[in-house]
Amino acid sequence: MIKGLAITPPVLGRISIGRVVEKNGIRLPQKDDQFTITSQIQEKDGWVLHPMDEELRKEAPNGKLRTIPVRMLFNDADLNLRAEYTMFDRKSGRPMCVGNGDTCKRLTQSGMQSLPCPGPTLCEFGKGGLCKPYGRLNVKVGSDDDFGTFIFRTTGYNSIRTLAARLSYYQAVSGGLLAYMPLELKLRGKSTMQSHRTAIYYVDLVIKEGMSLQEAVAEARERAKQLKEEGVDQAALDAAAAKGFGNALIEYDEDEVAQVVEEFYPPAPESLSNNYPTVSKLREELRANGSTAQ
Repeated sequence: MIKGLAITPPVLGRISIGRVVEKNGIRLPQKDDQFTITSQIQEKDGWVLHPMDEELRKEAPNGKLRTIPVRMLFNDADLNLRAEYTMFDRKSGRPMCVGNGDTCKRLTQSGMQSLPCPGPTLCEFGKGGLCKPYGRLNVKVGSDDDFGTFIFRTTGYNSIRTLAARLSYYQAVSGGLLAYMPLELKLRGKSTMQSHRTAIYYVDLVIKEGMSLQEAVAEARERAKQLKEEGVDQAALDAAAAKGFGNALIEYDEDEVAQVVEEFYPPAPESLSNNYPTVSKLREELRANGSTAQ
């Protein structure tokens, strides 16, 4: 296996709760109150919708896609959802520092180093909103491809916290049979002081509509038993995935760098430029303080 390349699940499309629109010649992210499922093809007018989007939207109330039936690819919750504090270079979209609140891997003048990670609010390197939680959730939608997934990317605390909790709980109550649980992504809304009491939306993971937890666990056990008898080794799949994710220091896809900058790092208003420093400015400040980070 080639080293330095994270081997991640094959991606058939994207799941988002917003889109990028052009205003005055600037492409800016715009939130939405429904899911959109797109292919991996982007044209001048935006991402091309995946056929699964139309199929699921036909049965959605008012044509608003707010639930998506899914299954997990792995039994290990942490393999389905990977989330870290990440600082991206806002020009290239490449990760410069990735941490878990305890330790981080940071690109420095001496190469990649392991350093303490105090989290975004206390880190001098990532201050000014440069460091954010960044989560990637891979899910199976439909049954056309055994290993093909749709990816949901987010920098939202609400989605990351909720998805991490749900995955951990379902893994526990099913006896480690998370990959066999019938689940669905569900869009939820809330308002907070930070959102000035306007609605914000985040992604939750729940038992498939019409089923109880007990029924879902029973189905997972039956499905796991059946596939094992047919020769499917889920434990070996999880082990292969863990090895693939660990094949690189940082999970990083060259194709997604432009999407990261466009969706999660919109241009800062001119009036806020002094409070929202660029990466190059931050590097200069750190070097002046004696830091080796670049």
